[in-house]
Amino acid sequence: MAFILGSGSPRRLELLGQIGVVPDAVRPPDIDETPQKAELPRPYCARMAREKAQAVTADVGDVVLCADTTVALGRRILGKPEDADEAAAFLRLMSGRRHRVITAVAVRKGTHLWQRDVVSTVRMKALSEHEIAGYLATGDWRGKAGGYGIQGPAGALIPWISGSFTAIVGLPLTETAGLLQAAGIEVWA
Repeated sequence: MAFILGSGSPRRLELLGQIGVVPDAVRPPDIDETPQKAELPRPYCARMAREKAQAVTADVGDVVLCADTTVALGRRILGKPEDADEAAAFLRLMSGRRHRVITAVAVRKGTHLWQRDVVSTVRMKALSEHEIAGYLATGDWRGKAGGYGIQGPAGALIPWISGSFTAIVGLPLTETAGLLQAAGIEVWA
């Protein structure tokens, strides 16, 4: 039995290491991540994690873990920005407001799929144009849902969260450990 991480995220790899889990292979799936018409953020995020887990090539006894993190402002999904202009637009939308960060985790072994999602609330401080420009200049927004990563320089923009910090980073460790154990992967090994 091999354990496969279906994600290219260095943050997810690092978070798994915190609970003593090291994948035998890393195979990021290539799927279409376009939201369906009128799809709400939480079902979208769960669908993405599930579809990613099903897209990873694995033997029958292998365990595959995939996750998806979505930033939601009301019913609007803020994905990974295409460029700095879109990242700036996302930051302006979230400035001085609360938004939700949803992370769904899917673990597959053979035909069995275990899945959980975690919803956290994040408040971003009111941002000046100078702060937005300064953050964008770090390049930390690239490849991150909503255009920011709480574990990096954007941590200075977030005065308050309610929920799971590790889920906001990209992998809720409590729920992930439970799913992995259900699939036969030893945690803290």
